[in-house]
Order: sequence, then C-alpha cells, then structure tokens
Amino acid sequence: AAASTEKKPAATAKPAATKAASTTTTTTTVAKKAAPSVSPAPPKVELGVFETYHEFTEKYADVVERFMAISDLEGSKKFLLQNANIILQENCSNYLMLATLEDEMNGHREKMKRTARQAQVVSNVAELAKTMRTHPGNVIMPFFQRLEQRQHLEEFLTGVKDFQEKIIKRAVTKKAEIDAERAAEGNGGAELEVGDDGGKQDLSDIPLEQRLGPGGLDPVEVIETLPQSLVKAFESRDVDELKNALMQMDPEEAQRHMDRCVASGLWVA
Repeated sequence: AAASTEKKPAATAKPAATKAASTTTTTTTVAKKAAPSVSPAPPKVELGVFETYHEFTEKYADVVERFMAISDLEGSKKFLLQNANIILQENCSNYLMLATLEDEMNGHREKMKRTARQAQVVSNVAELAKTMRTHPGNVIMPFFQRLEQRQHLEEFLTGVKDFQEKIIKRAVTKKAEIDAERAAEGNGGAELEVGDDGGKQDLSDIPLEQRLGPGGLDPVEVIETLPQSLVKAFESRDVDELKNALMQMDPEEAQRHMDRCVASGLWVA
C-alpha cells in the first residue's frame, strides 16, 4: 500500500505535525568544534516565532520546499543567508525531518537523500550556534567556511549518510505499521481460515484459483514461509501482536513478509 503522510495543508501531501517521525537526527563533529574567528562579524539574525507548526507551514512551506530542492552547498549557503529567519526555525527542522521520511516511504530515494543533506545542514548550524552561544543565523558563514576543509567536509558527509540510512530503516518499519493499522480498520486482521457458514475451513481445501490473493500469491505457500511469531499474530488477529513481531525483525525482512502477505490476501492493506 502506498504510504503518505501530511506535512502541509497544500495539495501536495507532506507529513503532519501530529505524526512526527521518531527518527533521530545525526549531528556530526563539525558542529562540536570551535569555529574560526570571522571578521567582520556577521549581523545578528533574529528568528521569527510562530505559535504552531501549522501556522509555519501555511506561510513558509514554499520557502522550505525551495531550500529542499537546492543540490549544492554553495547554493544552500546563499539561500540560508537570505532566509535564515525561516530556515533556521525549529518548525523548519521538523518539516525537513518529516519530508525525508515521506519521500523514502513513497519511493523517492534521490529526493530523500537531497532533503536529508539539507536537514543536516540546518542541524549542524543549530548545533554550532549552541556551541558558540549565539543565534543560528550568526554562524552560517563559520559553518560553511569549515566545510572548505577536507576533514570537516568528510565528517559532515558521513553524518549525512548515517542520517539517510536511519531514514531508510525507519521508513520500512513505518510502512509496516501503517499497513497493519489499515488492515485493522478494514477487516480486523488477517484470516488464515475461512468458511461460508462462519466456521473454520483450512485454506488448503479451497481451490488454488479461488484462494490466490490480489498479487497472485498463494496464501498457503506464504504462510509456510512466515516466522512463527507472525503466524501467531495472524491467527489471533491481534494487531498489537503483529506490530511487536515486526519490530523484532530486520526492517527489510519485515517489509518483505508484509508485502507477500498483502499480495496473497492474508492481510488487507
């Protein structure tokens, strides 16, 4: 099932504030070392304050989307210098975080990678500002000057890669959770045994052409490949038990099993 989350009220769906992703942003050591002195000192930038995430996205979603689309660090620096009061807000960091998860869940891997890098730019600038005890807008130039040094650039890129890998793993788990929730809303869970009279009937007694799922897979064959923990969850029709079983598995393996269950009709997404 295609996954989608809300991020803004506009036509293009993005993650909503109420479904904030649990992924932890990786902050590299770039943001933990003393920044070089800069002369003349950059002007102090005051960050705007908005009461709600919804208010922020309604007013500035288009600005954040333009920042997400930038493919190079030089362009990112120029954009930040012009829009620091917007991009360096906590609401923007949340927007970027949720956008990376949504893009990965919907199969937009390259877009996710670009947005993840932009999210790490903002995260590192914010961390450097804490170190220097100043406003984030005042450390934009020091941060990008550090990236001109090979060591700091490599550290930053390593942090970006780590963050991207966490997003990929989280997206797999999140999709499995959404599939389980939709199934619970749709039919209360998987049915391994059915009967016209309301009783139980073994699936193997049903002709093959009648029991094939929407994806063309045989549920009998799929059941035989499932871990015992998943089989128990299906038999009990317990969504929480299914979620717990999936969380104990490798994310990619969990997604593979859920995809096969949906394709065979064992689970309706």
